[in-house]
Amino acid sequence: MLMDTFGRQATDLRVSLTDRCNLRCTYCMPEEGLQWLGKPDLLTDDEIVRLVRIAVTDLGVTEVRFTGGEPLLRPGLTGIVERCAELTPRPKLSLTTNGIGLERTATALKAASLDRVNVSLDTLRPDVFQRMTRRKRHADVLRGLDAARSAGLDPVKVNTVLMPGVNDDEAPDLLAWAIEHHYELRFIEQMPLDAQHGWQREGMITAGDILASLRTRFELTPEGSEERGSAPAERWIVDGGPHRVGVIASVTRPFCRACDRTRLTADGQIRNCLFAREETDLRALLRSDAPDEAVAQRWREAMWGKKAGAGLDDPDFVQPDRPMSAIGG
Repeated sequence: MLMDTFGRQATDLRVSLTDRCNLRCTYCMPEEGLQWLGKPDLLTDDEIVRLVRIAVTDLGVTEVRFTGGEPLLRPGLTGIVERCAELTPRPKLSLTTNGIGLERTATALKAASLDRVNVSLDTLRPDVFQRMTRRKRHADVLRGLDAARSAGLDPVKVNTVLMPGVNDDEAPDLLAWAIEHHYELRFIEQMPLDAQHGWQREGMITAGDILASLRTRFELTPEGSEERGSAPAERWIVDGGPHRVGVIASVTRPFCRACDRTRLTADGQIRNCLFAREETDLRALLRSDAPDEAVAQRWREAMWGKKAGAGLDDPDFVQPDRPMSAIGG
């Protein structure tokens, strides 16, 4: 199993399929974009499937989330999903996307046995969307969400980041909209993973701010106990149910002590924490014809060294060199 010295077991694998993205979100990357990985640096489809197979059959992984960059930009995505769905035991398969392109791919992804999707959408206002993403693609995302729901990729979850002075007044409207369209909304605190390294704790919209804003219109009741385990989102029942809203407070209420994640970058590096500054190279092992057990053992060693927490509250915290688009959610 993928255990660490604190007794945590990693059963949730996040697989980045590409570092490329067709948006330029202000809290993620600069307007001109980034220096993308070259094709030889990227894992091939076969290499990705092999690593997922090792994770599932040898290391106890039960859930696989495909991420990016923007994973819909990966030409072999549908085939990768289909092959991973054929593994025994079959892992749960999901996808995090910006929704652009989902209108044309949702049905094929469902046919390939993808279980569900998370779609990023930070605003209901097209002008604000353009300001935040530097692209006029708001309508495309809405159509992609509708296509995902129609294809049966349930539950369709919507991820939202609120930025001060930009969209921080939209929380109640976003929740009302999500309820109307039967999406599950999750607000995410902005994290120090932007390429510009411009994140500042002061002024960020916190989980407390989000909940206070939502309560101006809705009654929120905590779902279950205070302990959320390894789930990143604290969930709240809205107006007595059945609808729910989640808040992922990675900065102000981190869930490190129960974290069950391991991350594979598009160029074959294992990261044992989203905020890690060290990586372990599995791509080199694959390309030197190492056997599965050698790959699995290197992966175990990488996870064994996982720190107790991300250290966001440490005054000496240093942001990772790689931005979120290069790490994968």
